[in-house]
Amino acid sequence: MGDNLLVAEIERALAEASAEGPLYKRLKSALEQAIRGGGRAGDALRAGAVLPGERVLAAELGLSRVTVRKALSLLDEEGLISRRQGSRTEIGARVEKSLSTLTSFSEDIRARGQTPGCVWLFKQMARPSSAEMMALGIAGHAPVLRMKRVRLADGLPIAVETSAVPARFLPTPETVGDSLYEALSARGLMPERAVQRMRARAAAPEDALHLACDPGAPILATERRCFLADGQIVEYCETRYKGEVYDFVFELRR
Repeated sequence: MGDNLLVAEIERALAEASAEGPLYKRLKSALEQAIRGGGRAGDALRAGAVLPGERVLAAELGLSRVTVRKALSLLDEEGLISRRQGSRTEIGARVEKSLSTLTSFSEDIRARGQTPGCVWLFKQMARPSSAEMMALGIAGHAPVLRMKRVRLADGLPIAVETSAVPARFLPTPETVGDSLYEALSARGLMPERAVQRMRARAAAPEDALHLACDPGAPILATERRCFLADGQIVEYCETRYKGEVYDFVFELRR
């Protein structure tokens, strides 16, 4: 979507919007509609696309820079855009992950209106590491199917995932196609519940390479054990999420 078309879409959305409420909130809604491609302009803007600068938007729309700045700040808080150093504003690719339900990465991405994908780094049979032995409750001589891949949202890398499944559940790498959970489901082994631990860490050089970020950038690392209905542990998964694009959401009750 070109800048002129985008500005025209924002103007149209503003003209059709209710006159109620602060102007910056109405502008925020118009910007969101234009970014998501919900109007006449067609397709949504891809994550990483650059929006016109604050000064340009204010001039083209005939609004004050304060109004534009407030609207962009709201979109930034919601993760729809990412405001870089200076005036550069990019379409964001933030993903919300609820920790109250067991969902797959692909389900999370589709719920965000994006297209999931992955780049497989390897799928191989291996002896379990000490961490995998403890997490899966298996002996050192019991092989696992270990898989590592970069997870994508609209083609952009946002996580690196390493999974280990005992070989008694998935005996060869060929049993897994594009989706691990589809392979488990086909064998009646879909996880029913999971226990997950999360911590913050700095991106190692290998993480930075896969996630297209700087070494030392903040990432969120999770370790998850997935259980079958009968209590057997079917998967141990370590995932490193790009900190700037992933939000974990908790629902708390008293």
